Amino acid sequence: MSKRDKIIYWIATGLLSAMMLMSAGMYIFNNAAINEAFIKLGYPTYIIYPLAIAKLFGLLAILTNKSKVLKEWAYAGFFFDFVLAAAAHISVNDGEEGGAYVALALLIVSYIFGRKR
Repeated sequence: MSKRDKIIYWIATGLLSAMMLMSAGMYIFNNAAINEAFIKLGYPTYIIYPLAIAKLFGLLAILTNKSKVLKEWAYAGFFFDFVLAAAAHISVNDGEEGGAYVALALLIVSYIFGRKR
């Protein structure tokens, strides 16, 4: 893997990690606002804390690279999370799907350049 590829991988993975950490932090520390958002999107609110924990474990799997299988599942889980988030925002027409698109783009770049490692 070239130095350029490593830089691209770590920038994409770092930005993705920051987004997921901020998201999980919001789910935990600003639960009232997230509850409202989930209700508006049509999601049950009981999945907020498990989703926050799943995001943290997914990041751990990607960043530690201890298990290739767990890392692949983490990428897959994030992929579905971002696609479904974008679809939910589009379905309620609130114009908030941009974050999901950015996260999806970062995820794809991280995955492609991570496979080169």
